[in-house]
Amino acid sequence: MSTIDEVGTAARPSRPPGRCLRPRGVVDLRGRADAPAVLAYPANAVVVVSGLPGSGKSTLIARWSKAAPAVDPRAVRLACEAVMPDWLPYGVYRPWSRLRHFQGLRRRMRRMSPLLVHDCGSRPWLRRWLARHTRREQRELHVVLLDVGADEALAGQKARGRWAPPRIFARHQRGIDRLLHALPGADTAYPDGAMRPVPEPVAEAASIVLLDRISRKHVAAAVFGPLP
Repeated sequence: MSTIDEVGTAARPSRPPGRCLRPRGVVDLRGRADAPAVLAYPANAVVVVSGLPGSGKSTLIARWSKAAPAVDPRAVRLACEAVMPDWLPYGVYRPWSRLRHFQGLRRRMRRMSPLLVHDCGSRPWLRRWLARHTRREQRELHVVLLDVGADEALAGQKARGRWAPPRIFARHQRGIDRLLHALPGADTAYPDGAMRPVPEPVAEAASIVLLDRISRKHVAAAVFGPLP
């Protein structure tokens, strides 16, 4: 089950102080202003950060990036845009950009270091692909899902000045809704201290941590490996 510890900095000053959660199963931190400051994962875990465009995935990954390298498809898109003529629409070379993204992800997956993966969460086949690779290498796949709602995500897009096309946003929203509906509800009864199991549609994940706009700002860091 998930456990919470106090993490100090005396032995390992690079690790942030505060309450630390080792997530297992489904961990719902939505609405929690007292959310743990640190999420702790195994040394070679792959953590997928999912959510709607504008939900804060990039911000969260940037906050955690000292702990593990990150794979973000936007970085590949910008690299592709830099070598393409301005008049050429992105849709023309999107397949090439996605191919490069997955090639980079595959290279990263072959290493045994921890990894953060930026993903919309609406593509179950990608989680299954990641799960196959992690199982083959005796690693664990974990998911952090930002559930902020469509209005908050659209406001996030406005704040950053980048908009997902309505058709793409709607497709991502349907995928996130399916994922959320597959998870046990907050009112589902479990014995005190019992782990809330990951349901079959997302059984490839060792844990799913649910964050919203309240709790996401309190989870300041992720760490990988044993804690002092």
